[in-house]
Amino acid sequence: MVESEIAERIAARRAALDELEDQLVKQLGQVRVERDELAVAERVWQRMAEQLAAETAVEPAAVQVAGRAVLLVPHRGPGVDLDALPPDYQRLLAIVRDAGGPVATKHVGEVLGLEVAVRGKLEPLRGKLSKLAGRGWLRKLPDGRFTARP
Repeated sequence: MVESEIAERIAARRAALDELEDQLVKQLGQVRVERDELAVAERVWQRMAEQLAAETAVEPAAVQVAGRAVLLVPHRGPGVDLDALPPDYQRLLAIVRDAGGPVATKHVGEVLGLEVAVRGKLEPLRGKLSKLAGRGWLRKLPDGRFTARP
């Protein structure tokens, strides 16, 4: 009798271990699936971080507008210095700063050597100065003149 009881206990323990093994295999499969999902999520996050870093780089970005390459003027902020501006915008900013006070678009045009008597020559310049003001590089006064920000 003792032998049959021992055989039953061994069989019961073997069945319990087989059941535990099945559960562990199932859990291991779930762990591997979750680990693979995390690896994918990490790769996606890394790509997004790289794209965000590229989008916020201080280099002016070129975009296509009506088939022409146009440089974007970045917003002024921490970590963005004058070198981030395209050269022609740097020159406009320098002219306004050198004026020492509020300056009209006409004055900037004169310094650049434009025909200030022709209104059409000043409008693109006014647009650039307004863009600099809109991005925080200059301040546009209510009378239309521009001043440098400290």
